[in-house]
Amino acid sequence: MTTIKIRTAHLAEVPDLLAFWSRAAEGTSITDDEAGVSRLIERDPEALIVAELDGLLVGTVIAGWDGWRASLYRLAVLPSHRRQGISKTLLAAAEQRFVALGGRRGDAMVLEDNERARHAWAAAGYGREDHWRRWTKPLT
Repeated sequence: MTTIKIRTAHLAEVPDLLAFWSRAAEGTSITDDEAGVSRLIERDPEALIVAELDGLLVGTVIAGWDGWRASLYRLAVLPSHRRQGISKTLLAAAEQRFVALGGRRGDAMVLEDNERARHAWAAAGYGREDHWRRWTKPLT
């Protein structure tokens, strides 16, 4: 049996990560470009966690910590590798990171229309908070 390798992303992988998300993730973000992902890795080299299986990128999660909130983004697994425990392993790594940094609650961004993701987050122990809504304003 092959073991999933969990590690942090490297700057040289940014184009591969963007291509991976176009295949494995739902929706896009204003920061889904080389400059945005590179800034993330440069600012917090441990935030973007990847899963590899036999050298193939099969999953990602961004575990962002700002000293106040433990925020989770871009939990994605290749469709051909879903339901094999990869997202569970990625979330465990993210949660360990948060606990080590003093985080007390993981806060996941989940697209409202992504039913598969909502089920996955619920199965991982995350609960929806209907009394909150995200408010955004593009800065550029």
